[in-house]
This record gives sequence, structure tokens and C-alpha cells, in this order.
Amino acid sequence: MDEVKIPDDLDQVLDEAWHAANRIPGFLSKDEARFIGMVAASAPARGTILEIGSFKGRSTAMLAKVSQRYGLGRVVAVDPHNFNSAELQGLRTAPDTSTFDEFSANILSAGVADFVDARRQYSTGVSKDWKSPIRFLWIDGDHSHLGAKSDFDGFLPYLVPGGVVAFHDTLHEFSGPIRVFVEQVLRSNHFGAAGFVGSIGWAQFRPDDGSLFQNQRASLERLAAPLIPFLGGGDGSRTEFVRFSSNCGGRVFRGFQSSPNNGGIF
Repeated sequence: MDEVKIPDDLDQVLDEAWHAANRIPGFLSKDEARFIGMVAASAPARGTILEIGSFKGRSTAMLAKVSQRYGLGRVVAVDPHNFNSAELQGLRTAPDTSTFDEFSANILSAGVADFVDARRQYSTGVSKDWKSPIRFLWIDGDHSHLGAKSDFDGFLPYLVPGGVVAFHDTLHEFSGPIRVFVEQVLRSNHFGAAGFVGSIGWAQFRPDDGSLFQNQRASLERLAAPLIPFLGGGDGSRTEFVRFSSNCGGRVFRGFQSSPNNGGIF
């Protein structure tokens, strides 16, 4: 695993990246955007930054701005741009509506077109031919359980030790991200430190020593797992979901840890 290096100018770079990203329509909050930018800049691993689910390019621009500054290569941005997921279908204005032209224009306007490798495909179409190591796997695509699981399963074999996986909208009313995060990440000793930032659930891939973090992940699981039965229910279920997700949101592990006993970054 590579040594962790936090760039001295990271705060300034994240501010500038958010200034560009915030002009693009999307659902990523400032804190969430700064978090994925921090991961992109500082994850102690080598490989590709892979984004699944780009929409109009807000998170893409954030990641690409960071990559541009630190020479991390092109961000691979995977999205069919056809409002395929249930959470976006309400925004579709016609059967053939696409976000690709707006996405492309936004990336160009942000000044990062040369740092984005846009794949206008479903993630399953990309993963079947994927061969490259991944340092940061950012999943914000189809939020159904099948969709999130396919995104995760398709690319997990290429996530390198020290790399990071993060799911958007784990603390939201979608079944996929929270189920996959709890069942396949928090319950797995292949992962080390983990936590929530806003609605993001994240974990560091540590297949050699993830068991050292088992207690930390178990404590997070005890907070997150009760959300799952309340997804997709009626008004009473929504009330319980909000109560539980608020409780989880108050327990944020904001840094990666080099051991389960310290509070340092990574």
C-alpha cells in the first residue's frame, strides 16, 4: 500500500473544484463533493478514478478538477445518459431525452474535458471488458439493489489495496446503495475503515488486514442495517427511515485510518 500524502494545497484545490462543480445541476452537496475530491487526491493507491453515474457532470467535474491538478489521469465517467434509473425518470421530458449533450457542455465549461473519459454505456457493458486497477470507485448510478450490486460486483475485482469505494445516497430512500454497503462492505473483512459523509457510505479496501477494523465496521453496521427494512414502505416506514438515517448521519467517520486505534487520515 502506498504512503498517504495529503497535498499542502488540498483545501484550495477543493474550493476551486467545488466552485466549478457547483455551477452544474446535480444532487451532490458541498461536503460530499469535497469528500470525494479529498479521496481522489489522497487515497494511498494507484489506478483509475472510476465514476458510475454522471448525470450532468457535477461529481465528474469535481473529480476531474482534482485529477487535473495532481496529474491523476482521466476520470472514467460511466453513464448511459438516458434517465435509466428510477430516481431520474421523473426528470425525463420525452422518451428519447438524454443528458449527454448537457454533460459534455458542462465538462467543457469546467475546463476538464481533456481529463474525462466519458463512456456512454451501462456499467455492465464497461465492466465486462475492464482490465485496469482502480484507486477510487465512486458509485452513483442505478439505485435499485440489482443496479448498485451490479456496479459494485463488476468493478470490485479491480479495486486495489488502499483504494476506496463510495456509494452516494446510502442514507436516502433507495434500497440499493444501503443494502450493498451494509451486506457486502461493512460485513466484509476485506474492508477497513468506513463511514458516512452526508449521504455517502465509504470504505477503504484492505484485504490483508481488514479484520483489524471489524469492530469499527460492526458499530457502523448496527446503525445502518436497521434502515433497510424501512425502504420502499408507506408513511410509517418513511418516518422510521428518517429517524434511523438521522441517527446514522450523526456518526460520521471523516477520515481513513491506518490502524483501528488512531484517528488519523487513512
